[in-house]
Amino acid sequence: MLRHRKRIQTRTKAQGRIRGRTRLRSGAVATAVATALALGLSLAGAGQASAADINNAKNAGFESGLSDWNCSAGSGATVSSPVHGGAAALRATPAGQDNARCTQAVAVRPNSTYTLSAWVRGGYAYLGATGTGTTDVSTWTPDSTAWKQLSTTFTTGASTTSVTVYTHGWYGQAAYYADDVTLFGPDGGGGGDQPPTIPSAPAGVTVSGSTSASVSLAWNPVSGATGYHVYRGGTRVQTVTGTSATVTGLAASTSYTFQITATNAAGESARSATVTGTTTATPGGGTGLPKHAVTGYWQNFNNGATVQKLSDVQSQYDIIAVAFADATATPGAVTFTLDSAGLGGYTVDQFKADVRAKQAAGKKVVVSVGGERGTVAVNDTASATNFANSVYSLMQTYGFDGVDIDLENGLDATYMTQALRSLSSKAGSSLIITMAPQTIDMQSTSNAYFRTALNIKDILTVVNMQYYNSGSMLGCDGKVYSQGSVDFLTALACIQLEGGLAPSQVGLGLPASTRGAGSGYVSPSVVNNALDCLTLATNCGSFKPPRTYPDLRGAMTWSTNWDATAGNAWSNAVGPHVHGLP
Repeated sequence: MLRHRKRIQTRTKAQGRIRGRTRLRSGAVATAVATALALGLSLAGAGQASAADINNAKNAGFESGLSDWNCSAGSGATVSSPVHGGAAALRATPAGQDNARCTQAVAVRPNSTYTLSAWVRGGYAYLGATGTGTTDVSTWTPDSTAWKQLSTTFTTGASTTSVTVYTHGWYGQAAYYADDVTLFGPDGGGGGDQPPTIPSAPAGVTVSGSTSASVSLAWNPVSGATGYHVYRGGTRVQTVTGTSATVTGLAASTSYTFQITATNAAGESARSATVTGTTTATPGGGTGLPKHAVTGYWQNFNNGATVQKLSDVQSQYDIIAVAFADATATPGAVTFTLDSAGLGGYTVDQFKADVRAKQAAGKKVVVSVGGERGTVAVNDTASATNFANSVYSLMQTYGFDGVDIDLENGLDATYMTQALRSLSSKAGSSLIITMAPQTIDMQSTSNAYFRTALNIKDILTVVNMQYYNSGSMLGCDGKVYSQGSVDFLTALACIQLEGGLAPSQVGLGLPASTRGAGSGYVSPSVVNNALDCLTLATNCGSFKPPRTYPDLRGAMTWSTNWDATAGNAWSNAVGPHVHGLP
């Protein structure tokens, strides 16, 4: 019945998806942003203090518990992990009508400028000051799994000798963490924390992993450090707040040297001992693909788009995802049935021969699991085993090169990781693994889809996020972007590129025509401009990526059938552009 409905309806793979959780999430983000704007808040930014300034805040790192701090409704407590610096941090949990507000009265001088900063992570976090005698200030950031610095500046009034600094979360959101709160400015006489000393050099630097385009590093924490600089070949290439980093944009089969330094407000440490990391020979998760690749979904059903045999798929497509495998009565297991009747009598033998012909031409053919109506659930060890065994069986039967994960109704990161690693152990290093999450799935590294991608980074080929049927979303700069623009593509891709995926594992997924999705179609020229912006820093919109990603994998479309319906306009424009990237 499901397959029959696919043939007679014109709904596309993801059309209508935003009627559920995506629209709710978009609305929540929009509400939070609107509220922030109404309160006069700004997004996180960095502030600088003069050399003569001191930190006037007391117990800034919560090393003395909640001494000098007051948290509403008992919402605050100190924890030993996670911490940004030292041995403790604040954890404050909103509940009901309480937003977990923690305050401290700080002595200041009149007519003086102060910079208020704090490091935060976890749920939505706010930082501000009241009673300034001029304009009270506040800044905020959405939820984050990594430490992020908030900073804002104010000037005290002519008679102001005390201000109240505060942190708080947001109603109904997760707990937030805060650490290393500073109020730098002239000494207010209240006896704030002493300024830090330059930290020691990091020890225990190791290479924790590598791909064909990246090297991952880890090191021991340094007491008093608020950040770390990563040096490659003597040149600083990255700054992080945690004790690990992934350096991307590297050449395959190449050795690089790395050093780490620790930093805080007092300065930068000496460099660590040098370690050497070597990139692998081929992209993680498969061999034989070009550096830049185009992925297209082929429809195993007739929904009004041009009906194709696999042999009809335009030659610009490097990875062809066969949509879709279906769930069986066995938990986690999938099967594939060619819709011969819906495809004009296309036989299984013809299909298998076409798979082999595409592979002989250098293409990869994978079976896609999921789709808008997919009901596959991998949520325990047994179903993970069933998934791996059944997908591997399909690979042997039809000759598929791998699997595409397109589960639009959620997944369990733990057991999907287990399933894909089991499949990799069966199929070997040539396995292709692609993913097609929705935009909401990749907003944060804490989301299950994002966690799964990072968990299998060493065997993952590419994540082609669907930049359509989405609504507005946050970019990596914390700003909200609406779908249908270069900025939407580049600012959201930046989250993945800066969140741990190698550039070679990131692609841009767009509909091939206006009929290919409910919303979010952009012309091929917009796709190409976004690719140029990310790889070359040209043709950008208002959003400018923090760096270029010349190894960006490429682009994806739903679907080759809708592309053919529109005269292959999408692949004829985007395909050569992708293949011509640096």
